[in-house]
Amino acid sequence: MRYSKTIAPAGKDGPLLSVLSMSVFFVGASEFMLTAMLNPLAEAFGAGSARVTWLISSYAFAYAIAAPVFGHLSDRLDRRRLLLVALLLSALDGLGIAFAPTFEIAVALRIFGGLASAVIVPNAFALIAEAIPRQRHASAMGAVMLGMTAGIATGPALAGLLTQWIGWRAPFMLASAGCLAAFIVGGIAIPARRVPGSPAPVRAMRWLREPLIVRPLLAKGLWNGTGVAAFLLSGEVLRLRYGLDVAHVGLSAAAFGIGLAVGNLSAGMLRRLGSGEARALVITTTLLIASVAAFYLMPLPLPAALVCLAAWGAALGAGAPLSTAVLASRSDRDKGAVLAAAETLNNVSILSFVPLAAPLLAVGTGQLAAGVLLTGLGAGAALTVRDALRSDR
Repeated sequence: MRYSKTIAPAGKDGPLLSVLSMSVFFVGASEFMLTAMLNPLAEAFGAGSARVTWLISSYAFAYAIAAPVFGHLSDRLDRRRLLLVALLLSALDGLGIAFAPTFEIAVALRIFGGLASAVIVPNAFALIAEAIPRQRHASAMGAVMLGMTAGIATGPALAGLLTQWIGWRAPFMLASAGCLAAFIVGGIAIPARRVPGSPAPVRAMRWLREPLIVRPLLAKGLWNGTGVAAFLLSGEVLRLRYGLDVAHVGLSAAAFGIGLAVGNLSAGMLRRLGSGEARALVITTTLLIASVAAFYLMPLPLPAALVCLAAWGAALGAGAPLSTAVLASRSDRDKGAVLAAAETLNNVSILSFVPLAAPLLAVGTGQLAAGVLLTGLGAGAALTVRDALRSDR
């Protein structure tokens, strides 16, 4: 086995968390900012409104497919160096899209950006698991996830303002500059890690036969992915039920973002309250199911619906770092591969449940749509409860 420099002392993790939070902020912002820019991008590239959405789907597809591959490689290579290279490539990607001469080249660059993001996110949380004491994993991961939450929440608004004031290239150039800054600061703040030798093929896939890993992995993919899918459809529920226009739907959805931030910050507290992440996840999944069910199935006044959205966001915001901490602690030398697989399963659930529920909602059968979503949430919650019971033995 060969070694790089030793891991930095656990008490000096502030700079590490800051640079990782900055890194995932720009991943979240880059992924979601296009929702506010589709029409200007369609005009700039001479593409129709339907065709321009390939700039979103190509990124997401590349991310989902590549995450397990790069996650596996990161466990066998220098994780720090891989993350820094991905940040540098993301910076170049943003700059390339800003000056792409054709729509086809822009799509290709978005695929390239999805590949880079597939390296950044799982490696950021794997680095936390390696550099920070076990008892502080949940709170540290929650702090870094707050960066992604901020990117998701502010990316579209910031992109819309920059596009209106300066032009459509400005958001891509800002994202490029942000990734370049994260690369520079990360080179200083991210500690080096031990680099294991190449394991035997049997060892490389051993985690797939470990119920203590596969069970929470499937559980997270179900409840987290379905929870996000339900949120993606919540705007249509708000529009149909309360007659809100697009602007007011967007403002109402801010309640979800506030809940996400609160959940990110409360992950450590919930871990202590539940005497461990596995039990705390039972609390968050229960809150998630209750808030989604109430939002979709009960004739609530608008303020109560917004409270449901906030509780729903809080459940996902706390549950994500808690489940990530569980997976990281159980996956030993396969942290990158396992955390990347979790990202892929989240996207698979989103891509599965949105097409199933959206047509039902569109034809006015909201209860059936809710049934589809609650089925996914219920399956994830059942696996979560089973995992908590098994891990107590």
